Amino acid sequence: MTHSHAIVWMDTREARIFRFNAAEVEQDTIKAHNPFRQVHHKAGVMGSGHMALDLSFMDHIIDALRGTTEWLLVGPAQAKLELVRHVEKTMPWVHAKLVSVEAMDHPTDGELLSQARRAFKAIDRMRPNTAVG
Repeated sequence: MTHSHAIVWMDTREARIFRFNAAEVEQDTIKAHNPFRQVHHKAGVMGSGHMALDLSFMDHIIDALRGTTEWLLVGPAQAKLELVRHVEKTMPWVHAKLVSVEAMDHPTDGELLSQARRAFKAIDRMRPNTAVG
């Protein structure tokens, strides 16, 4: 089954990935191995006070996007931006397929898929018509 579009909703603990085409939907949920825990910055200590996301977690998300031609990335906080930086640095061909990064709290699966379909419909409408006639 080939899916041309995908949406990834992620936070520091999990990622929900929907790969879909006009007729079918496939979903994966990926849990972080080392979920982010709030680390408070202490005076006199080097660093920002934040743990980096688990690289294995990010790589599993990227692997779940295999075969998609375009994808959206949404989520409530900074985790999605860490994924963008990781993909941009290590896999530019995957980054090139990323069409949008947006803030989104905690939608239901139905809300997430509905948002993805609306977004891709709008993206497709904005593309120039390449049909020769």
